[in-house]
Amino acid sequence: MKQFIKDLFNDQNSINEKAVVGFIAFVMMIGILITDVVTGVLGKELSIHEFIFDGFMVITISSFGIASVDKWINKTKNNDGVE
Repeated sequence: MKQFIKDLFNDQNSINEKAVVGFIAFVMMIGILITDVVTGVLGKELSIHEFIFDGFMVITISSFGIASVDKWINKTKNNDGVE
């Protein structure tokens, strides 16, 4: 794990930081949903502000979207022979 963190902040790495941030936001969003369902089954109300969940959703969508566009642009550049 320590090596992964070092590689994450290295300028010459193969780790896509946008995908890492998107995955973390996705896991947090799923955790909130599961917690909401479990507390609903137990008859308790979980007070999660809508803007917090929406924030995780926007981060997830934008991170994966930017990562996909970045991957597509790099693939197009490599196919054109331009580096």
